[in-house]
Amino acid sequence: MPKPKKENVNKKKKSFDFILIVTVFIMLSLGIVMVLSASSPSALSKDGDSYSYVKTQAGAAVIGLVFMYIISRIDYKIYKKFDKIVYVVCLLLLLAVLIPGVRWEAGGAARWIVLRPLGNMTFQPSEVAKLGVVLFFASYLTNNRDKLDKLWDGFFKPIIVYFGPIALVLLGVQSHLSATVVIMGVIAIMMIAAGSKFKYFAIFGTLGVGIRRKCFIYTCKIFSLSGI
Repeated sequence: MPKPKKENVNKKKKSFDFILIVTVFIMLSLGIVMVLSASSPSALSKDGDSYSYVKTQAGAAVIGLVFMYIISRIDYKIYKKFDKIVYVVCLLLLLAVLIPGVRWEAGGAARWIVLRPLGNMTFQPSEVAKLGVVLFFASYLTNNRDKLDKLWDGFFKPIIVYFGPIALVLLGVQSHLSATVVIMGVIAIMMIAAGSKFKYFAIFGTLGVGIRRKCFIYTCKIFSLSGI
């Protein structure tokens, strides 16, 4: 009897989500093809090689796949222990664009950090924040699964208390609307999948759109009355 148990444990360790792996490879392949389609003319004129950008993207994809495999072999419960630390680190990284000499601006927005020891390489803290926020909210939703049907614990608290500071920094400091929308969308999907009431999103989303529309109409009226 003990032998079958060991075999089941070994099989469980070796198993993987086939559909998820295929989905990742499909999205990765589509991304590389889109990069090739969009960048080949500019790459040819700038570097003399139509595939220069695609080669960089493909190299990054290979590195990402290696890290994906390594991370998949680590018990996810270990990550859960560091959820609050990850959240704080993500928030500090987002605020790091305020530091002179570290921030790098482009198009009037400061969304990048310069890593001078690595040859002035730049990266966006928001990309790290996307992963960190997913990890943190996965932990929060798991720990509060019995309270997610409540209005405060299942809607207002995660959005206002935890997503609020991230959104304020992304919008107020970095002017990064696209990252804010993406992170908010991911969080909303996670919350609904975990057990938060969809009606809360429907009701307050509709109210938000209505209030924004009213504000826009009144603003237009004020400008028209003032002759601007």
